[in-house]
Amino acid sequence: MKNLRVLTGITTSGTPHLGNYVGAIRPAVQASRLDGVQSFYFLADYHALIKVGEPERIQRSTLEIAATWLAAGLDPERVTFYRQSDIPEIPELTWFLTCLTGKGLLNRAHAYKAQVDKNTSAGSDPDSDVTVGLFMYPVLMAADILIFKAHQVPVGRDQIQHIEMARDMAASFNHLYGKHLVLPEAAIEESVATLPGLDGRKMSKSYDNTIALFAGREVLRKQIASMLTDSRKPGEPKATEGSALFEIYRAFASAEETQVLRQAYADGIAWADAKQMLFERIDREIAPMRESYDRLMSQPGQIEDILQAGASKARQIATPFMAELRQVVGLRSLRSTGQAAGRENAATQALASIKQYRESDGKFYFKLLSVGGDVLLQSLGLSSPQEAGALVGRLKQGDISVLQSHAAAFEPLEPSLQPALEQALQALNLAQKSK
Repeated sequence: MKNLRVLTGITTSGTPHLGNYVGAIRPAVQASRLDGVQSFYFLADYHALIKVGEPERIQRSTLEIAATWLAAGLDPERVTFYRQSDIPEIPELTWFLTCLTGKGLLNRAHAYKAQVDKNTSAGSDPDSDVTVGLFMYPVLMAADILIFKAHQVPVGRDQIQHIEMARDMAASFNHLYGKHLVLPEAAIEESVATLPGLDGRKMSKSYDNTIALFAGREVLRKQIASMLTDSRKPGEPKATEGSALFEIYRAFASAEETQVLRQAYADGIAWADAKQMLFERIDREIAPMRESYDRLMSQPGQIEDILQAGASKARQIATPFMAELRQVVGLRSLRSTGQAAGRENAATQALASIKQYRESDGKFYFKLLSVGGDVLLQSLGLSSPQEAGALVGRLKQGDISVLQSHAAAFEPLEPSLQPALEQALQALNLAQKSK
């Protein structure tokens, strides 16, 4: 699919650990470098409010996770990297979806059901300690995805249900108002590792068994040294199956390196030596990123600037799309009442729209589409999103003279499309005035 849109978010509720890096951050950064993909990466701080009541912790986690993404190689010029709470269109779309999502659908959400089951087992009220935020979590997640028309969302198997619910909500909206929302797909990456923690269970803050990602060399060395192993002595063969130490090593090592450690296990390597090998292999990959991370953490203003630039880029997509959705649900200027009179099924009438995107050549493009989806106007490649945004802004004001003053920025206009183009620009101008 050309211009495939992929969206990934991390909740700002804690400090990233080695499991987060291997399971989510590293594969996502690698995927962001693929050609023909528009990648959206966000810090899910609205989601953090559901389970964290400590403002300083959320702020600190936002800084740490942003610095981690950037230190791991995420290029904010190539992707759209933003903080969820900087996009007001997300909670607005959440409300739209709330108004057409059945309570029965949300009753089946795993997180809500788990809390209800826990309360029932304890003999408590089924909804004890259940906030509306927890109950509505799937709707907010759906809005995160649908506002940017994401085609794919990389998730673990435990999150597939949320993508299916987002599809259900989008389908309900499209059935009522016409086809405006893209139905996303869950992208399951089977090869992405789930790391065991210090005690052999899945690495998780809930189990307090994590290995810090950027805490420093000596902290990393001590944490690895504390890993649980069996009682086999040096010289005794050791099993790789079920060995957390071996599994973590394999997540960082090449096939050749992994085979060397496998043979060392068979030859009876001492656990202390195996742990030293693991420490050295992890540190070799993490050390350069740690230096970048430490620098970024000391310059929070720089990260804030990056996030604000990302929010501006994200809103170039979200704001006009939300204006379109406001129109179709009936949240319109009263100045348009007379024009809408007599239309059949007026609520499903969509505006013309402008789609902005970035191609693999690194340049920025946009096109003007009719209600029926026909391309009325196509830009040529522009060097910056600001340049593209300025032209789009003039078009939304109905300024058709831009086609002459900046003729080099557009593909030649088909004369037969001139009337439809003028009508589309009038519709866009009306939408701007009604906001």
